[in-house]
Amino acid sequence: MSTLAHSQSLLLNPDSNPLLRFFLKKTFYRQFCAGENAREVASTVNYLKSLGFKGVILGYAREVVMDESQTTSLSSCGETEAAEACIRNEILPWKKGTLGTVQMTVPGDFVALKFTGAGSQALYSLTHQEDPSPALREAIDAVCSLAAERGVRLLFDAEQAAVQKGIDAWTLEYMRKFNTQGKAVIYGTYQAYLKATPSALSSHLTAAKKDNFVLGVKLVRGAYLGSDPRHLIHDTKADTDAAYNSIAESLARRSYGPILKPADSTVSDFPDVNVVLAGHNLKSVRKIQALRTAQAENAEPQVELVYAQLQGMADEVSCELVQAGKLAEGNVKVDAPKAYKYLVWGTTGECMKYLLRRAQENRDAVERTREGRDAMAGELVRRVKSVFGIVS
Repeated sequence: MSTLAHSQSLLLNPDSNPLLRFFLKKTFYRQFCAGENAREVASTVNYLKSLGFKGVILGYAREVVMDESQTTSLSSCGETEAAEACIRNEILPWKKGTLGTVQMTVPGDFVALKFTGAGSQALYSLTHQEDPSPALREAIDAVCSLAAERGVRLLFDAEQAAVQKGIDAWTLEYMRKFNTQGKAVIYGTYQAYLKATPSALSSHLTAAKKDNFVLGVKLVRGAYLGSDPRHLIHDTKADTDAAYNSIAESLARRSYGPILKPADSTVSDFPDVNVVLAGHNLKSVRKIQALRTAQAENAEPQVELVYAQLQGMADEVSCELVQAGKLAEGNVKVDAPKAYKYLVWGTTGECMKYLLRRAQENRDAVERTREGRDAMAGELVRRVKSVFGIVS
């Protein structure tokens, strides 16, 4: 998968090798991706919503992941013919694909976007923490404006550490512009496996309070283990879990805690936040569900919060949330969770780097899917017993 994701060979490119494309589309791609065009995407989305999901998080798969040597050799496209080529071959295709993604969704859905998909000039600007180029700014403005018009929310995805500070700066800029009407249109993504995440999120919460905008937060454990420097990541999985759970609780309570602490002692009040709690850990999900149910029972105001899992992964978590949402409908004393599925679309070749991360995450799938396997086995036994009139 790694070879296919990074190869420049036409033979190893699924978009130019029909046999490779056929194999991947019937296996990895089918498991994790929404489709290659609007018709295929609509079919996948309609199926998910028919199961009871409140909506989807749809992303255009085009992106770039760099190694250290590529990061250090980046250069600006400048103002020459190279700049025109960057705009024509990289920025405009990204703009078209991202606008198309927004148009595939309906009010209440989310669209996830990756700035690195806009190509070399975007990568250079992000790495050097510069403003977007004029052409890229126009593209981002168009995407944000269309999303706001359609009632669709935008998730600016986290990416590898080399570009993340630049992404954070751009995200805050667009939050200040669009998150001013009591709800978030723009969300930033915060990776709990990074040691610096609590302080980064805290500084953004302070900015939201000072500048009077709603902070959109998508909280994840992290997806760039294969490219982020190891020293930036928590030493153990337990440390990552503790950070994730503590940050999630602080967001749900709108209060600082032992891990998420105020960045400015003069601004200790928590701002308005909208939250996407993304993750596949059932224990973490149940912790927040229990907290929010207690809030509902006590008639406490609740943060706007939805849950999200990746298409093709953690279906036992997603389906438990869907079922809980159905059972809680109409009961004001029980939290009715809103479950979303995150899925990407694009050609098989465009999805390769996304599929590589899913393959890396699923190396321990046998252990992680044990609960799902046991749940399905239990349901099978229950149904067989019901055929013979045996009641447990």
